[in-house]
Amino acid sequence: MPRLGTLDLVPATSRPDLLGDPVRRALAAWPRAEEVLLAEIDPALADTAAMSEAYAVPLEASANCVVVMGRRAGDERTAACLVRADTRADVNTTVKKLLDVRKCSFLDHDRAVAETGMEHGGITPVGLPDGWRLLLDQRVVDIEQAVVGSGVRGSKLVLPGRLLAELPGAEVVPGLAG
Repeated sequence: MPRLGTLDLVPATSRPDLLGDPVRRALAAWPRAEEVLLAEIDPALADTAAMSEAYAVPLEASANCVVVMGRRAGDERTAACLVRADTRADVNTTVKKLLDVRKCSFLDHDRAVAETGMEHGGITPVGLPDGWRLLLDQRVVDIEQAVVGSGVRGSKLVLPGRLLAELPGAEVVPGLAG
């Protein structure tokens, strides 16, 4: 059985019970799903720093997905940003410019959960709502085996970072994170 740190990995599609509904649907339709692995974790350890420490996974192998929004002329623009866990998305400059908005902020927690259909602490770029932009920092694409959310707090997906750039709406952005 493959491992990352102390995480035991299985094919993600073999454990649909450990996937959020949108993630399960996205994997079922994605030709690259066979390359996606899954690790069951303690839901209390879903936050990246706690998961990394508990399961001996380097922070630079994990990627955090944050949902942001801004408005221009009454038009709301929403995007998910995926950055390595040892960095932070440059929301106030880079993301704001990419969304072409005057002000950009993190989407309200309850609204992010409702609109993605995923649990807080499990939001992932796999299975995002149709039409959402997915902004990926270049360093995420370079991760050999990237750990991201699974739509629920009780597991993590593990997949080559290069595959994240193939997800619907994905745009690789050098310097997205600092």
